Amino acid sequence: MSSNKETFGKTVGFVLAVCIVCALLVSFSAVQLKPLQQANKLLDQQTKILEASGLLEKAGNEIVKTYNQFVEARMIDLDSGDFVEGDVINFDERRNSRDVALSIKPKQDLAGINRRSNTAVVYFVKNEAGTIETIVLPIIGAGLWDLMSGYIGLEADLNTVKSVIYSDHKETPGLGAEVLNPRWKALWPGKKIYNDAGEVKARLVKGGAKADDLHGVDALSGATLTSNGVTNTLQFWFGEEGYASFIAKYRAEGVK
Repeated sequence: MSSNKETFGKTVGFVLAVCIVCALLVSFSAVQLKPLQQANKLLDQQTKILEASGLLEKAGNEIVKTYNQFVEARMIDLDSGDFVEGDVINFDERRNSRDVALSIKPKQDLAGINRRSNTAVVYFVKNEAGTIETIVLPIIGAGLWDLMSGYIGLEADLNTVKSVIYSDHKETPGLGAEVLNPRWKALWPGKKIYNDAGEVKARLVKGGAKADDLHGVDALSGATLTSNGVTNTLQFWFGEEGYASFIAKYRAEGVK
């Protein structure tokens, strides 16, 4: 009996030792890989911003150099539209939204995000002469399965669309995932976010937008909920609880 107990004790001890060693290895790997993961995340973000501004092809393999040369990131307070100080490199809208001190619950949560960060980072993209040609605004909103995040590149009037680039989603391949299809993305340049009365009119149109529709883009075939999600995301982020205050202030004062 004692021999069996001794054998059992050794087995348990061995298993615990293996578990401890494995846990230490996993923890060590996580710590060691974190800087690389952060660097890859930042590179992906810079790549999407360059794509949204039309500079990705020009950048080639020099993403970071091109980004640093032409893009200026600024943090804004969404309620006032003012520029504020903040860590634009490590900013995370979703992380902020989980902190009640750094976020609010929208009065009309059209985008389905539950809470919205008090601040956002916007990207001013300049040409060789230093003139701002594109302003890239991050967006996030509910799709069919989860939140979809991306960027909208706008001309300096902050109304004319240059691009809509989704960067993170869990939509169904062949349906909602068509937000990544180059043919769908090619429908956006030249569309207008607002009408002459300042109302948000950009939307996806079921059955296809008419050729003279300044605000409509073809909905995603077979993906009604994703299409509605894109429309609602645009309605929210370009409305009063999104970028409206910033856009009004920028048009009046520019970048200071």
